[in-house]
Amino acid sequence: MSDRLLTVQPARVEDVPAIYRMIAALAAYEKLDHLRTGSEAELGRALFGDHPAAEVLIGRIGTQIGGFALFFHNFSTFLARRGLWLEDLFVYPDYRGLGLGRALLAATAAIARQRGCGRFEWAVLDWNAPALRFYEGLGATVMPDWRIARVTGAALDQLAAGGARR
Repeated sequence: MSDRLLTVQPARVEDVPAIYRMIAALAAYEKLDHLRTGSEAELGRALFGDHPAAEVLIGRIGTQIGGFALFFHNFSTFLARRGLWLEDLFVYPDYRGLGLGRALLAATAAIARQRGCGRFEWAVLDWNAPALRFYEGLGATVMPDWRIARVTGAALDQLAAGGARR
């Protein structure tokens, strides 16, 4: 595989089935498949509908899709500037170690710079030692004092209705 060209390009609508398959593979790797409920059609609308919620870069080795980076803008009140949040980075195991993950991160960081973002951030599971080493090797700081808070499903409905869960 090393003799094939490595490329990173924005996803196109025809890439949605491949992106959906990679999301499934990522969920399985992270042992979170039970949380994956979105359909391929919903993903397509979210990425390429009237109001896209996120963007995707596709990484290829030759003509084969080997990975993806899905990102969207957030905002830092402290910096008073937009940031870029990397929701998912995934490279198929057969394509790891070839520079594809680094290329996807570098391309996403370049987009953040081009758009004047003050931050480029993402979350990583604390048990994923290979990913932690990879990110730290690229100069990322793992923020030990921060935790993600999440409200979903019935708890989201209840909170939106003004109630608190006891």
